[in-house]
Parts: sequence; structure tokens; C-alpha cells
Amino acid sequence: MVVVTFLTQLFGATMLLLFAVRMVRTGIERAFGASFRRVATGDRNPLQLAGVGVMLAIVLQSSAAVTVLAAGFAGSGALGFVPGMAIVLGGDLGSALLIQVLSLRLEWLVPVLLTAGGILFLKTERRALKQAGRIILGVAFILIALRFLRETVEPIQDSGVLPALSAYFQRDFLTAFLAGAALAFVMHSSVAAILMSVTVVSIGALPVMVGVSLVLGANLGSALIPLWLARGMEPVARRLPLANLMLRGSAAFVLLLVINRAPVLDPVIESALFSEGQILVFLHIGFNMLLLLALPLLPLLERPVATALPEPAPEPDDAPANHRTVLDDDLLGQPQQALACLRREVLRMADLVGEMLAPVMDLYRDYDKPRARRLQARDAVVNAALDEVRRYAAAMPADALSRPQRKELRALVDYAIALEAAGDILVKRLLPLAADKSSGALRFSADGRAELEAIHDQVTANLAKATNVLVSNDIESARQLLEDKAEMGRMERKTRKKHLARLSDGDRDSFASSDIHLETAYSLKEFNSWIVQVAHPILVREGQLLETRLIHDMPED
Repeated sequence: MVVVTFLTQLFGATMLLLFAVRMVRTGIERAFGASFRRVATGDRNPLQLAGVGVMLAIVLQSSAAVTVLAAGFAGSGALGFVPGMAIVLGGDLGSALLIQVLSLRLEWLVPVLLTAGGILFLKTERRALKQAGRIILGVAFILIALRFLRETVEPIQDSGVLPALSAYFQRDFLTAFLAGAALAFVMHSSVAAILMSVTVVSIGALPVMVGVSLVLGANLGSALIPLWLARGMEPVARRLPLANLMLRGSAAFVLLLVINRAPVLDPVIESALFSEGQILVFLHIGFNMLLLLALPLLPLLERPVATALPEPAPEPDDAPANHRTVLDDDLLGQPQQALACLRREVLRMADLVGEMLAPVMDLYRDYDKPRARRLQARDAVVNAALDEVRRYAAAMPADALSRPQRKELRALVDYAIALEAAGDILVKRLLPLAADKSSGALRFSADGRAELEAIHDQVTANLAKATNVLVSNDIESARQLLEDKAEMGRMERKTRKKHLARLSDGDRDSFASSDIHLETAYSLKEFNSWIVQVAHPILVREGQLLETRLIHDMPED
């Protein structure tokens, strides 16, 4: 019974720790995630990009998240191998610095954090404040989980199980190293795994040398996580996680051998200047700082990784794969299969619209006619796809469809129409505005450009979220999407007010480009309104969407 109680408490503390780390990360992603692409793909040298990685890891609470993010940008061609690896290595260091902060004994802050976070999350309607409350609550839950973990482990220090395990790990540091790697991979969080190791060593449940092996193993495990998460990406995207695993894993193994074969840490441990838990944290930070010395050597790593993960052979014809319909007329007599084909076709349309949206702000900065023509060609593909969707939907035998299937069919056709309308906004309104800005040699003010780029980033993030909702039919994500729509309205109103204030201050750039600025912000907001329509049928089905915001029964005077 004692063993069952211990395991239950241990798993409970671990799950709370994982939930808390995820809660902080999702809060920050929802509040600031749309700006990550602009920050990560800026024109900087490797050392500056490493600093960007440090910042992103602290923000996202995960070096694995930074690696997957960089891999996604590399797969889209927005980030090269060397800049991407610089961000990844910086992310590893940022994660280590975060552990230093979270490992401090800050239990006295828990009531304050719970109170402040609870008020912001439960009592405010503004999206930014609500997500700030989520972040603060997550930090409080991390501190609670660590205290719960210490209280769980302390009673078994005098039992025979933990000393026996500790003695075994001391004799076989390689097994301890692999155990640390497995712990980080299973938890899918190096932050949580290393915090757990530091906490257990801090209370004396495990000796510091075992903790060293666990922490170095967790570094290996944290490099395995993004490689696993990126397994479905293009080969060029998976090169970053693979290179990080090669560099980080080999360095961790070499350092493990050095520390265990040579008494390099003995003077530090015996000096008693730092606690044993703090020694592990310093070791983790120092190891990740040491990896930054590999920045000048990154070009040498690019070729072997490219050889291991070559780019696929080009398509036999000139048309990209996403320019070809996936509708199969042979499946029209099988309603479920036909609906699946239809959903895949709408997803293809969403991908095409996403490709059209991505370079819009680049065209505002430097208008390129051939690139604009390519976007117009994609819009023609989207228009043709809508025609095919309508034809396919009309050809499906209505009497063979159940009522839920008919609703799903209508929802898919409606969203295909919405995507086509969004594409028209891009090519018929935003592209001409970018051309007018270029032909008139107009400039946005620095603040005005930053505001429009922030709106564009948010729309891009919302399109990705809408695509996920189209696949998952998740109610919570659908609700979040409509909350994002309200946030987009606030962003458009905010930039309009700030723009008018700049006009009042006599800003010449703002005055010259005033019409283009205001029309661009409004067009992006309207584009966003079309793409979030995927959430409407899901919320209507669940009874979570009001039919109207009008008051029907007006109070009598």
C-alpha cells in the first residue's frame, strides 16, 4: 500500500509539473505566438540569433518548442541551416537559464501568484490580460508541483528502494545517463525532467554524481524530442533537429565520460560553496554555454546532415502537388469517403491561401511583380478548387447522406467559399495596395509598419489555427478562434487610433501613406473574418454560439 501511495503521489506531482509547464507555454503562445516568425527570421548574425533563441526558450518554456519552431521556418525556406542552428543552440541555453529561476525556493510567492493569476484569468475579458493570468497561474503551479515532489520523495529516503537505486546508478553512470534521456523524452519536457532531478538531489535522495548523469542524459533526451515531433516534416526541416541531436548528444556523452573518469567536479562538490542542486543547475547552464562555441563550426555540419536527409526528387511535372485536386469521383457513392475527399480538398485550398498570405508584407516592403503574378496564379488555382468543390458536392447523392453528413457537407462548402473570398482579398485588394505603395514611393512610419506586421502575423497564426480546427473539429480551439477574431478587431481599431494620432503629430510618412495603411489593416481584418468561419458550425452544433447580439426585448421607458 505504501508503494502504491508513493507512486500515485509521484505521478500526480509529475503530471502537475507537466501541466504547469504546458500552461505557461500555451499562455505565451496565445499572447505572443504570432510575432515569433518575425523575430526568428530577422536578418541577424549567428550570435544575435542565439540570443533570439535564448529569449524564445524562456518565453516558450521549452528548448524543444524552439527547435520545432525553427525547423518549421527552415522547412518553409524562411530560415537557413546556420541561422536555424544558432537559434536552436540559443534555445538550449535559454531553457537552462529558465531552470535556474524555477529551481529557487520561491514557495512564499505561490499565494501571490495564485491570487494575481486567478483574478486576471477569471475576471478579465481582454485576451492579453487573460493569457497573462494563465502564465502567472502556470508559474504558481510549477512551484506547487516542485514542493509536492519534494514532499513525496523525502519519506522514502530512509527506505531500501531509493538507496539501492542510487547505489546502482553510482556504479553504472551510463544507465543513469540513459535513464535521464528516457525521463526527458517520456515527459516531453527537458525543463520538467531536469527540475525533477535537481529537486530530488537537493533533498539528498540521490547523490550529486547520479544527478550529473541524469541531467546530461536529459540533455540527450531533450534533443530527441524535437526530432520525434518533426518526423512528419520535410527533410530540410528535419535537418535542424538531427544536427542538434548529433551535436548535443555527442557533447553530453563526452562530458559524461570526462566527469566520471576524471575527478573534475570533486573540488566543487567538496567546497560546499553551492548546494548540490545548484551544482547541477550550474553544470547544465555551463554545458549549454559550451555548445555555443560550436557556432563558427556550424557550416561544417550542414553537408553531412544534408547528405543524411536529402531533399526529395522534384515532381515529374511542373505543377506542385498542392495544385492538383484530391477529389475522387469514384468515391461519390460512398458518403463517408467522399466527405473525407472533400475535407482534404478544402485543406488544400487553405494551404494555398496560406502560401498566398505569407509574403504579403514582404511585397509591401519590396514589391516584386513576378512574385505578385505567382500569387495571382495561386488564386486562380483556389478559384478552380472552389468550382470543383461545388461540382463534387452537387454530384453526391443527397438521399445517401444522413442528416449529420448533410450538415458536414454544407459546412465544408461554406468554408471553401470563405477561403476563396479570403484569397480574393489578397489579390484584389492587398496586392494592388502594395503596388500603389511601391509606384508612389511611399513609406510607412516605423510604428505603422510594426503595427501592420503584427496584424499580419496574427492573421497568419489564426489561419494555421483554423486549419487545425478544420481537421480536429475541436470545440475549445473553435472558441479560441472566435476569441482571436475579437482580438483582431481590437488590433485594427488600435492601429487606426494610433495612425490618426501620428497624423495629428504631423508625421509625414503616415500622412502620405494614410489611405494604404488604413485599407491594409481593414483588409487583413476582413481576411481574418473569412478564415475563422470554420469555427461557426462547430459552435452552433454544440449550442455555444448566439444567433444574434441584438436585444429583442427593449426595456420600456
